[in-house]
Amino acid sequence: MTQLAPHRASRVVFTVDGSPVAGRDASPSGHRTHGTALFVPGYTGSKEDFAPLFDPLTAAGYRVVAIDQPGQFESPGPDSPLGYTVERLSGVVRAVATALGDGPVHLVGHSFGGLVSRAAVLAAPTEFRSLTLLCSGPDAIIGARRDRMARLEALLPLGMPAVYEAVEESARLDPKWRDTSPELKEFLKKRFIASSAAALRGMGDALISEPDRTGALAATGVPVLVCHGANDDAWLPPVQAEMAHRLGAQHVVIPDAAHSPAIENPAPTVAALERFWSSVDGSQRAIPTAAVHTDNQ
Repeated sequence: MTQLAPHRASRVVFTVDGSPVAGRDASPSGHRTHGTALFVPGYTGSKEDFAPLFDPLTAAGYRVVAIDQPGQFESPGPDSPLGYTVERLSGVVRAVATALGDGPVHLVGHSFGGLVSRAAVLAAPTEFRSLTLLCSGPDAIIGARRDRMARLEALLPLGMPAVYEAVEESARLDPKWRDTSPELKEFLKKRFIASSAAALRGMGDALISEPDRTGALAATGVPVLVCHGANDDAWLPPVQAEMAHRLGAQHVVIPDAAHSPAIENPAPTVAALERFWSSVDGSQRAIPTAAVHTDNQ
């Protein structure tokens, strides 16, 4: 499966503090909704990273919404890297969750989106039914991915097309990239270049400076699922397993997947989310609202 997986989700645009936040919104038909889930993508990602999950989760009775964070793909963002702190972005997530109008939602954050989602829960635990940390760790990212980020950020003065050229040049060494369809390659290029250089720097800064907030998250009492690929190469599986232990959280390892199980092996990812959500008893509570409009294109 890929980011181009077919689905029935409609385009949606939220307005948060006067700025648009692009998303996709899919609702089940023919029966009562079990709940609503909001998906937050990672560094250089977008709402399309969850495309293979939309239809299976709506078929299971859940409303599923995924967004581009500010500065990602179709969501414009601030011109300064200072606008992309975890705290600022978590405020956007909270506003979107409110705009859905369904009360507390199940929040799912992938990679950097997990750090943002964790901050949203820490700021207002009663506003969320649960939190899933999907391939996201306890603190700042280290290792090869951090080194790669530093190399990309050094190219930012040359513009996003030049940065993407460096990304693609490195990817050509990967056999999986050679097997990638021209359509998907074109989408990935379009998405990357459309994103903000300020966001790339600001989110990168946040990724390498995030403190360990595991204890604070555990203290909220919000149910947590830690879910990651068996071969995750960002925060390594033992690191995420230890975090799950400290949280007293459910912990699921997705086989035949690395850092993007929603794309690499969606079926067990869907199953893990369904099992977790069905085990959660959430309370409904209202919070401040944001404006929203939708279309079906």
